[in-house]
Amino acid sequence: MNRTGIVRDERYIDHITDDYHPENPNRLRSIYGMLQGGDMEGFYTEIPPRLATREELEMVHLPSYIDLIASTAGQPARRLDPDTVTSPKSYEAACLAVGGVLEAIEAVLQGKLDNAFALVRPPGHHAERNRAMGFCIFNNIAVGAKYAIQTHGLERVLIIDWDVHHGNGTQNTFYEAPEVLYFSTHRYGFFYPGTGAPAEAGTGKGEGFTVNVPMSLGCGDAEYGNIFLHVLKPIALSYKPQLILVSAGFDTYSRDPLGGMSMTEKGYARLINITMDIAQTTCGGKIIIALEGGYDLDGLATSVKAVLRELRGDSVIDIAECQRNERNGYGKIEGELGKLKGYHKRHWEKL
Repeated sequence: MNRTGIVRDERYIDHITDDYHPENPNRLRSIYGMLQGGDMEGFYTEIPPRLATREELEMVHLPSYIDLIASTAGQPARRLDPDTVTSPKSYEAACLAVGGVLEAIEAVLQGKLDNAFALVRPPGHHAERNRAMGFCIFNNIAVGAKYAIQTHGLERVLIIDWDVHHGNGTQNTFYEAPEVLYFSTHRYGFFYPGTGAPAEAGTGKGEGFTVNVPMSLGCGDAEYGNIFLHVLKPIALSYKPQLILVSAGFDTYSRDPLGGMSMTEKGYARLINITMDIAQTTCGGKIIIALEGGYDLDGLATSVKAVLRELRGDSVIDIAECQRNERNGYGKIEGELGKLKGYHKRHWEKL
């Protein structure tokens, strides 16, 4: 079994959103409740989070923006954009979310753990350098990548983002940076946030190190599995990351109220199974996952459970069955795969 860590803390629940807001404290309550089950409790190493420092937040965010979020501490609810709100303890939770990801990265890079899942909120991948967006306050995964590069001297970090929404904030942070390869699968076209076209591939020294894969409405396990096998895997093996970070959104789940996709628990386990195979080949298995979206509470808990079991080495999937389903579903997306490969082959010859 792998040594798998988890970040969890009741203070993340103190980030209170509007009544009926999709990104609400019940998301973590459902996950934390699942972790107390007999088949989960005691199998994972707890990673205590800490508050991210001002200097760490400034790796990604402007000082004036950090000041704005800090000014909400102890104050009544404040709306940062149409989707993103704060409550008296949101600033603390947001700093803990970043700090939780950083502590998970530290534990894995120091060799104390093989991999880890930071079960934190608020989520982060929409947060820009100077503004909140789409439920996100600070960009947890982007600060994590910067931290790994600046503190540990890494030169190649792979960020995989499988949330149903494109991680505009993460992309913009590293758009000119070859030290981070950003790979995103997401719905695109008249769908929030409106970014993530294949043509968005990076600029300057970062050209080719942003890989966007728009997904059609209704895509599920076979489609995502094929994308990971035939697009992500050859690119990642060429890039040879020293660390893999995952922005894991579970709003592609079949019953999610926002996503419109058809992923299942086994589908998510298969995605992390492919990612672990890449990690074993390139970086000694070093993977840190940060929670992003996912708004069907039961599906969120069961999907996170499937991923955690895969990380631990206690798989819930039959690999042969997954491969058979992927072969059977290949024809459905063969045309799109061909277009994607053709576009990105100029940067990644192994496609």
